[in-house]
Amino acid sequence: MSYVSNSKNNFFNFSVHNTNYSELIDRPRAELTESELQELEDFEFNHGPLSLIQNSIKSGSPVMIHCRNNHKLLAKVKAFDRHCNLILEDVKELWTETTKNSKGKVIKTTSKERYIVKMFLRGDSIIIILRV
Repeated sequence: MSYVSNSKNNFFNFSVHNTNYSELIDRPRAELTESELQELEDFEFNHGPLSLIQNSIKSGSPVMIHCRNNHKLLAKVKAFDRHCNLILEDVKELWTETTKNSKGKVIKTTSKERYIVKMFLRGDSIIIILRV
């Protein structure tokens, strides 16, 4: 597979297999054919920010996911979509709980964890995904 960059500043200005992705990205999705949509999605998944998740699936390596509820998930990604919805396996969920007294002062902080075999994680609850 060969890549030809037409511009250093435009990420999607690449030609792969005679497809110019800068032209596809600028056109409305409704005007793209099914095959063009699939090619564009494949390119984005393999070369864009979602490539971190794609590479994790291919290599079977775990990722650390920080969620909006202040929980962290250490898991292997099995599948994902463009909305960052994830199918996860071998999930280790980590979080901390604080105990407060009647005046609201923190008395004790406890680290908690649990193991989940399989999980569906909705993309809007994700803050950041990191390689481990």
